[in-house]
Amino acid sequence: MTTYRVSDVVKPQLLRWARETAGLVPAEAAKKIGVKPERLAEWEEGGLRPTVAQLRKAANVYRRPFAAFFLSEPPAQPAPLHDFRRLPGGMAARLSPELLLEMRRARRRRAVALDLLTDLGHAVPEFPLRARLGDDPEEVAAEARTWLGVSRDEQARWAGEYEPLTAWLTVLEARGVLVFQTSDVPLGEMRGFSLNERRLPVIVLNAKDAPRGRAFTLMHEFTHLILSQGGVCDPLRLGRHARTDDERIEVYCNRVAGAILVPRDALVGHPVVAPLRGPREWSDEALQQLTDEFAVSREVVLRRLLILGRTTDEFYERKRRQYLAQYQALASRAREREGFAPLFRVVVRDNGRRYTRLVLEALDRERITLADVSEYLGVRLKHLDDIAGAVERVSAAG
Repeated sequence: MTTYRVSDVVKPQLLRWARETAGLVPAEAAKKIGVKPERLAEWEEGGLRPTVAQLRKAANVYRRPFAAFFLSEPPAQPAPLHDFRRLPGGMAARLSPELLLEMRRARRRRAVALDLLTDLGHAVPEFPLRARLGDDPEEVAAEARTWLGVSRDEQARWAGEYEPLTAWLTVLEARGVLVFQTSDVPLGEMRGFSLNERRLPVIVLNAKDAPRGRAFTLMHEFTHLILSQGGVCDPLRLGRHARTDDERIEVYCNRVAGAILVPRDALVGHPVVAPLRGPREWSDEALQQLTDEFAVSREVVLRRLLILGRTTDEFYERKRRQYLAQYQALASRAREREGFAPLFRVVVRDNGRRYTRLVLEALDRERITLADVSEYLGVRLKHLDDIAGAVERVSAAG
């Protein structure tokens, strides 16, 4: 009687699919699995079969379920996200395995959320905002802010580094946008990306960024959703001038994001700004006061003053260089503080409060099991009470 190993039924194309969708070239994958590149090539060509232990190691390296290797054929892959970071004349940059994994996670969590919302009887309305690149950024921002329902007085009460970010996250999630965060992707590669979906669109932020930087990226990606053009972004990389179609979109999204955070009428009518007409230079004290009262970064205020004709190009460029240099230190301190956060808070942050609350509701209503919760949130069950407590505290505060 012929004896078959479990690994004998694995098709070579599935091994190749798992590696390629993980963003790994053969040499990298072989090193992580612990085999020679020649051996990996033979697996993918069908000349040799991996052992079960090697398959399990490959599943761990490729961040795929072990069962994925036993599919009849590689599953269809969604269209890759557009990369708005491409330089003029340059080819698309290779996406790191970490970023590719976050894209898969985002799509997976959105699919889970849609299933749970349907099962729990919750409506999933369409994202209603739409705009085109030629529309007036100030008008698009005003419509978006009205939809978000945040008053100027409410925003003025937000204090500190984290409260404005938390408040904007809460507002967007309440309006049907899923917001996730990650600290696994290098900040130099990505500050945010968005999945353009009319029902339950997704924004992902880089948690390694400073809180007010994340708030700006949040509104930048929100604008991408409004334009129906999601993708991978680094909003701080660009200045005011665009050289390509992608950069024109990025500059536009930056302008709308700034106008949402710092509305035109609120800025030009502010007591610090209103008495002074025409472009001028501003003291650090005046800029800091505006920064604090609008709960944004200094560059956002500075760029808004320039766009609205209240400062000069030379002053803007000089201060922007200064702020970008100082911003690196702010982001570094933010990463240090995040590094000391308890695990349950990181889980709630990365999964988003709305998604986390939805998973816990499904458990409470016995639609899913504890094992499902562990899988959907990516956490061990011993942390569940702390996670539920953190979500409840945020809900009560909101």
